[in-house]
Amino acid sequence: MRERTGLVLDPYFSATKLEWLLTEGGVAADDDLAFGTVDSWIVWNLTGGAIHVTDPSNASRTMLYDIRERRWSEELLDLFGVPASCLPEVRPSSGRLGTTVEDIPVSGIAGDQQAALFGQACFVPGMAKNTYGTGSFVLMNVGPECPPPAEGLLTTIGWVLADGATTYALEGAIFVTGAAIQWLRDGLGVIGEAAEIGPLAATIGDTEGVYLVPAFTGLGSPWWDPYARGAVVGLTRGTGRAHLARAAVEAMAYQTRDVIEAMSTAAGREPAELRADGGASVMDLLLQLQADQLQVPVARPVVQETTALGAAYLAGLAEGVWSSTDELASQWKLEAAFTPVAPRAVADARHAGWRRAVDRARGWARV
Repeated sequence: MRERTGLVLDPYFSATKLEWLLTEGGVAADDDLAFGTVDSWIVWNLTGGAIHVTDPSNASRTMLYDIRERRWSEELLDLFGVPASCLPEVRPSSGRLGTTVEDIPVSGIAGDQQAALFGQACFVPGMAKNTYGTGSFVLMNVGPECPPPAEGLLTTIGWVLADGATTYALEGAIFVTGAAIQWLRDGLGVIGEAAEIGPLAATIGDTEGVYLVPAFTGLGSPWWDPYARGAVVGLTRGTGRAHLARAAVEAMAYQTRDVIEAMSTAAGREPAELRADGGASVMDLLLQLQADQLQVPVARPVVQETTALGAAYLAGLAEGVWSSTDELASQWKLEAAFTPVAPRAVADARHAGWRRAVDRARGWARV
């Protein structure tokens, strides 16, 4: 499974859900059945039902697609009982797919995080980005050759251009980052609005040994432990709202460090910088903590809606708006940069405490 799809066997992906629908969910595998990821449904509707297509980056997330051969895997289709006739045609991420009912070209498709990697202009192997959202997704460009499976990480096709040029990426999927802030707001009432988290966390210099492991739905990369559960450790009578707030912010940086370290080992190179986007990237405190933990600069671009930007770039390449990825790279503009200020020894000591907390959260729900 890892070798063919780049994924781990986990209900997070499509194949097991589709298998359940076909066996237990009452969905008939007849000639009217069409299955795809959200992009294929959008293109279907944009084109008035004229085409059923997807791209390799989205197909990579179904657990049915062979990322090395770049085709649907007959072996996996048979394993999960999925008829090939229901699947979309896989076309390049950049290229004219068709036109809308208003005769507007549809020329770019990419998965959410692969599009963000493209929108961050991470076109050179070793460049990496993190999208800090409800969860966080770290991707590193690893070039045109599919790497071997990496422990704790996903391997994906980043994009395929119209000329067939293919870029692969390593991905770390962190299930809960910004969602922990929502939990502090809605579950505990620690804050009234999500925007309060940064200023509240900044009122103290450190958590005084408090760690929040937000494994509310298990842990993703690099652990892939569905039995992990959320934990708060290190509480004392002196612990207050600010400590919990800062622990939630620090957890984002620690989880990202865990993924980046796994990626650096797998790829044999460390990123020279991390490009950041997503809703939580507006927090200067978070990006400074991240720079300290990684001991490399963290860069926030002017345009932070990088998923939409990446999709636009892919379509624009296909339609001649831009001539090359070099031209696209020149469009990327820096809004703010954060360089490490904490000594490595201090960052390492705090991260070691985090790993102790993770050890206590892992496997908690296992029977």
